[in-house]
Amino acid sequence: MDGVMMRNGDMYGLAVRLANGEIYAQRLPWKTCLRRSWLKTPFIRGFPILLETLINGIHAINRSVAISEGEKPADTGALSLLSSFILAILMAIGLFVAAPHFLSLLMHVFNLGGDVEGLSFHLWDGFYKCAIFIGYIWLISFVPDIRRVFEYHGAEHKTIHAWETGEALDAGHAFAMSRLHPRCGTTFLLFVISISIILQALLLPLILSLWTPATYIGKHVFSIMVKLALVIPISAVAYELIRFAGTPSQGILAQALQAPGLALQRLTTREPSMAQIEVAIVALAEALESEEAENVLATPYHHLPASLDA
Repeated sequence: MDGVMMRNGDMYGLAVRLANGEIYAQRLPWKTCLRRSWLKTPFIRGFPILLETLINGIHAINRSVAISEGEKPADTGALSLLSSFILAILMAIGLFVAAPHFLSLLMHVFNLGGDVEGLSFHLWDGFYKCAIFIGYIWLISFVPDIRRVFEYHGAEHKTIHAWETGEALDAGHAFAMSRLHPRCGTTFLLFVISISIILQALLLPLILSLWTPATYIGKHVFSIMVKLALVIPISAVAYELIRFAGTPSQGILAQALQAPGLALQRLTTREPSMAQIEVAIVALAEALESEEAENVLATPYHHLPASLDA
């Protein structure tokens, strides 16, 4: 809240601006799921990276809230982190798996589509997934606190663009950059949704042809369970796609893959203020090693020790 998190390898920087205008920042270790080398293999690493990003994101949000409220930050307890993680997963399942499936089932009940074995069911399911995703982002953008988060999101992208030029980085340089960036979580989520529509339409009818529960309700519960299991290969493919699309040297194909995500970022980012860009630059400075940060001209800020009890 009122801040930015920037990752750099095994570390990340977290910067928060308080109500009095002062910036507080920390350099913290990135909690990773990729301790074993085989988990870093292409088309395997996507799902663990999705999990670790969610875990570290929740951790950073909890810390930023404590800092912005003027409290002494304390390490997020395992139980608190686990409960937040479970709540986030349940909300995602409810909004983007169960709700589209139920609405597509209603289309079948009203003779506007087929059952789960047919293509029309999955077309409806894909339509509702996209509608809920875009509608959710659009609606929350009217909440003042979320709108400010979107502004900080834009500040993050502008800062990364400026850093990637290799020139000295200050707020004025970053302010002139685009708020849209191809390597963004918004693009990743859009890839996940798009790939899920294709894979579920192809694989779910095939799986049901091999085995189907005896009851109608059982069949749809089983179908939702299969969709949840498919999140693993879907996120793996989506991660490789976003890495490919984020490489400028890949040419016109990468640009075509970037286009939908960049368009969606017009909803998930807003033009930031100079003050918000200053926070993003501080977060980047904290994330970088000292020699890497020589060209980063951050505004003065308070550095908090990584050991929050120090």
